[in-house]
Amino acid sequence: MTEYEITETLDVQGENCPMPVVKTKQNIDRLEAGEVLEILATDPGSMSDLGGWADTTDGVELLDQEEGDDIYTHYVRKTE
Repeated sequence: MTEYEITETLDVQGENCPMPVVKTKQNIDRLEAGEVLEILATDPGSMSDLGGWADTTDGVELLDQEEGDDIYTHYVRKTE
């Protein structure tokens, strides 16, 4: 269970690199500081791709990643 409030959910299931990261960036840009975007992906590469993107991008924070059976869930907070 998450301890943060999800503002919006982005469904990129069925899409492969680099689309989960591209669409995450587009959606994060629309959010206000402090809001959290939940990303649902089926691409196993999204675990490292979104983690790397968050590490190298100012204004975002990767809060958590969860690996399910077929779905990878990511939580990203806009920090500025």
